[in-house]
Amino acid sequence: MANVLVLYYSSYGHIETMAYAVAEGVREAGSQVTIKRVPELVPLEVARSAEYKLDQAAPIASVEELADYDAIIFGTPTRYGNMTAQMKNFLDQTGALWFAGKFIGKVGSVFTSSGSQHGGQESTILTFQTVLLHLGMVIVGLPYSFEGQMGMDEILGGSPYGAATISGADDGRQPSATELEGARFQGRHVASIATKLASEGGSNE
Repeated sequence: MANVLVLYYSSYGHIETMAYAVAEGVREAGSQVTIKRVPELVPLEVARSAEYKLDQAAPIASVEELADYDAIIFGTPTRYGNMTAQMKNFLDQTGALWFAGKFIGKVGSVFTSSGSQHGGQESTILTFQTVLLHLGMVIVGLPYSFEGQMGMDEILGGSPYGAATISGADDGRQPSATELEGARFQGRHVASIATKLASEGGSNE
């Protein structure tokens, strides 16, 4: 059984919803899961005026605890085709763990959201994966065995790189049933691979 962290940042709740679906998938695979989020950087008065979702139940993660997990599934909205500043700021504090090789051999995976179908979902995950490679993580995406990503009868987020949802220009659209199932599939898939690696003793060489 793998010990998996779902670590996310969410401004308006879309990634938060996806994070809980990812966690469901991890549990379905028989693994242990913890859901946490990274700290907000936007001043409280600005977040309130922008109507950020501030009542999120997940506790704030510490950088040091990342070493305790067999796999980390990261969730972030896209900002100009890249991860949010909040997530990048958190990852930029992992230098001591990186130097000690604490991420090597752990599974890393990413899910995201964007305002439109072509709003940067794929580039956000791909550029995020560059960071995971520098950390020494084993990257896992969303394989085509999740057939939902092949659908043509509705607008959908998601790609082989990872699950995704589309929020709409006004952030009024919520994750669809197919997008949530993609998130659950990714959680199961990551947990399955992390369990196999953990049973083999992992690697930090």
